[in-house]
Amino acid sequence: MFPRMNYFRTALLLAALTGFFLVVGYMLGGQSGLVIALVVALGMNLFAYWNSDSMVLRMANAQEVGPNEAPELYGIVHQLAQRAGLPMPKVYVIHEDQPNAFATGRDPEHAAVAVNTGLLNHLSREEVTGVLAHELGHIKNRDTLTMTVAATLSGAIGMLASFGGLFGGGRDENGRPLVSPIVAIAAMFLAPLAASLVQMAISRSREYEADKAGAEISGNPLWLASALNRLHAGTQAIPNATAEANPATAHLYIDNPLSGGGMRSLFSTHPPMEERIARLQAMAGQYAGRASAAPSGFRRGGSVPRTSRGPWGA
Repeated sequence: MFPRMNYFRTALLLAALTGFFLVVGYMLGGQSGLVIALVVALGMNLFAYWNSDSMVLRMANAQEVGPNEAPELYGIVHQLAQRAGLPMPKVYVIHEDQPNAFATGRDPEHAAVAVNTGLLNHLSREEVTGVLAHELGHIKNRDTLTMTVAATLSGAIGMLASFGGLFGGGRDENGRPLVSPIVAIAAMFLAPLAASLVQMAISRSREYEADKAGAEISGNPLWLASALNRLHAGTQAIPNATAEANPATAHLYIDNPLSGGGMRSLFSTHPPMEERIARLQAMAGQYAGRASAAPSGFRRGGSVPRTSRGPWGA
């Protein structure tokens, strides 16, 4: 019941974002503005559908790796994909010291998982497994497409608001302004903010579901809970230059890569980390005594010694 309600709420938020986009277009440009908004929305969503994965990976300077370049990292993803009943996604590494990761792709058949080297350096193998399972949860729930569409619409609203402000807003058939100049100016500034809030609501709801799916895929919710605690401390302390240069991609990461960015943290696209960890810890009770839940070949119990190389090499 709850997953269905979550999907329904996400669909409503996407519908609201689309409707809001069209309303802003009409307010700022009249009927012609509405048509422009509709055409822009369709065009940007089609572009995002076909090109979002390659575009995001290029922005992150991600490098694809295979079983020869990163045998253990590739092997973990392969095992988890089998457990989740997913096709093997492409695997990428990003040379950033901040511990973080994200998934992208329009569907499970065209998916990719990207991890920062900081994640591999600072987390144990079990914790890395928890993070990768979370990202596969996004792929299984098709969140990568949903959040890309939300980000595209939010960006389009901001662009449309600027366009409307430059051209003075729309007018009716008698030449009178559809809205007062004050309202047009307010819309120019408030529309992008409101769109960002809706995008934030969509992203937050999908993070909770990906945490749950990731715990089920890995078989141990505490692996992800421990990983979230460690990587959140890392995102607070270590800047992510790549994400700072492309803040529109922030919602894709498992934790907000802009958390160290001052005021940006007030508008985080991610739910509170404490709440995410608490939910995973509550789930752990359901797995008590189920040793078979852990993936075959993965070490269980205790901590895994970390080396300076991290768990992605031989």
